[in-house]
Amino acid sequence: MRIVFLGAPGSGKGTQSQRLIERHGIPQVSTGDLLRAHVRDGTALGRRAKVVMDAGKLVDDATILGMVRERLAQPDAARGFILDGFPRTIPQADGLNTLLADIGQPLDVAILFNVDDDKLIKRISGRRSCAHCGQVFNIHNLPPAGPGSRCTQCGEPLQLMQRPDDNEATVRHRLAVYNEQTRPLIDYYRARGLLREIDADAAVDAVTARVEQILAPAG
Repeated sequence: MRIVFLGAPGSGKGTQSQRLIERHGIPQVSTGDLLRAHVRDGTALGRRAKVVMDAGKLVDDATILGMVRERLAQPDAARGFILDGFPRTIPQADGLNTLLADIGQPLDVAILFNVDDDKLIKRISGRRSCAHCGQVFNIHNLPPAGPGSRCTQCGEPLQLMQRPDDNEATVRHRLAVYNEQTRPLIDYYRARGLLREIDADAAVDAVTARVEQILAPAG
C-alpha cells in the first residue's frame, strides 16, 4: 500500500493520513518533519540542508529525496507508506519515481482530494484552536458553544486562537502556489494510470470510506 496524497491545503489529507496510520499501521512520510529531524540531529543531509536554509534558499530536491530514501528504508515502511505533501513539483515526482524504482517499491495509487477553492478558503480561514490543548473548531460549520463554554477536549475555559497562516490572504496565496506548482501533478499521475479522485467536500467518515474503497485492491 504505497500512496501519494494530492490536494490543496485544507483538503483533508492530514486527517485521512492519520486514519490510515491507525487502521493499517503504515507510516505517513512528511518531508517537513524529515527536514526538521535531520537538521535537529545534525545528520550529513541535515547539515547540507541547514546551509541552504540559512542562506534563505529552498532545500534542493536531491537532499529531500535523500531524506525520503533513508525514511523508506526503515522497517515500518516495508508494508507501505503515505506520502503527504511530497512530491510538490514534476521534477520531484520524477525523482521520486526513480527512487522508488531503485528500492523496488513503486507507487500503487495517487489519491486526489478535490475541494473547490472557495470552500477551502472558508474552511481554512474559519479554523480556530483551543489555546489550552489545540482542539480545532471552525466558526463556519463547527462553531463552539456560546460565551462561558469550555473546550470539549480538555474542559478548560474556551479561548480560541487563529494560526497566523490561516488568515484569508495567506490561504489565497498558498492556494495560488499550489495551483501553479503542484496541480500539474494531477495530469502527471493520471497519464501513468495511478490517479484516483475523491470528492473531499464531505463528512470525514464519508471521505474515509471513499479512501478505503480505493485502497482495497492495493491492500
